[in-house]
Amino acid sequence: MMPLLQHLKRLAARWLAAFTGPRIVYGWRNADGSDRPHTRVSTHTSLEEPQGLLLGDHVFIGHFNRIDGSNGLVIEDGCQVTNYVSVLSHSSHRSVRVMGQRYAGHTDPVGYVRRATRLGAYSFIGPHTVIAPGAQIGKGVIVQAYSFVSGVVPDFAIVGSKVMGEAAVVLGDTREMDRALLQRHPELQSVYAQWAGQDNLRRALGGARGEGGERP
Repeated sequence: MMPLLQHLKRLAARWLAAFTGPRIVYGWRNADGSDRPHTRVSTHTSLEEPQGLLLGDHVFIGHFNRIDGSNGLVIEDGCQVTNYVSVLSHSSHRSVRVMGQRYAGHTDPVGYVRRATRLGAYSFIGPHTVIAPGAQIGKGVIVQAYSFVSGVVPDFAIVGSKVMGEAAVVLGDTREMDRALLQRHPELQSVYAQWAGQDNLRRALGGARGEGGERP
């Protein structure tokens, strides 16, 4: 019953958005029944096969994105997906090229990619980014706008394309970016450590690198 109510809620919000513009809907329930009351999803994001999508809480998914759960997609707590982003768990473009008209209706197309994708906790995905099928993005990551990301991205990496159109590479470390704020607001250090871990808090504060706190 709850998935149906959620579906009706989103349909009503989308209908209203036709008159008022895109809207953010609070609350999400995963196919396994887990409730995410603080997660927000735009009425104008395309959710492909949401039964394969597992969202954490406090996730934000903005306007005009394509979120593909067809082969498994996990978006962990606090992740932000901005606008005009494609997060994919399948790809058919190679199949279509090599098979041509034989592609239509084929049960197992040559070159078809099916891979589960994961976006780590408290990561930020900038606008106009493509996350390729099978990408495993760590926690605390910043993906700069107009990036193409595939493979494994280490925790706390700042990634982007040095040249537009090329694959994203590691450019920095978000723990270093967070240092000044955490030093200025020590009351937030325990909150940071809850999701990042004590070793990464020490790394963010400029201390010794412990296990899990190495530079990516």
